[in-house]
Amino acid sequence: MRRKRFDAMVSLVGLGLSIFLFVAAGLLNWGYSFADNTVKSQLAAQNIYFPEKGSPGFDAETFPDLQQYGGMQMTTGKQAQMYADHYIAEHLNKIAGGKTYSEVSTLSRANPTDAALAGQVQTLFRGESLRGTLLTAFAFWQLGQIAKLSSYAALLAGGLMLFMTILGYRHLRRTPEEATI
Repeated sequence: MRRKRFDAMVSLVGLGLSIFLFVAAGLLNWGYSFADNTVKSQLAAQNIYFPEKGSPGFDAETFPDLQQYGGMQMTTGKQAQMYADHYIAEHLNKIAGGKTYSEVSTLSRANPTDAALAGQVQTLFRGESLRGTLLTAFAFWQLGQIAKLSSYAALLAGGLMLFMTILGYRHLRRTPEEATI
């Protein structure tokens, strides 16, 4: 095979790969923007605010990781995760001695006349549902963050591949017609 023909084929494949990587970078960036904007708008619509710093039930000793968000509206996946895992989970653990909705619900079915137990079932159900919803928002947001980083990597790889393709075409022009592999 002639060297010039081989160089042309490799350079053409490099050009195709660089175009593919640029398109992938654009799509990944679009995915990031979609996930980030959707999570932000949906959380903002819920109108959930972290309690003010120093307010009752929001002391720095019990909630040290949440103090940085004091008084802020929840608008990011990270905030949703922190609220779910540190604020809601802390309160749910105090309701029925650390028992879950499933455990308390089973007890409630065995004691259908126990109003206190029925109240715990309702509170745990609501709390665990909100917690699960917020953690789902966090997961969706996190996938968006991964897409953002992946778009940067694809853009960088596409640029590198384009540079190498240009070098390949430059080399192609300098290769003698009679050279073989």
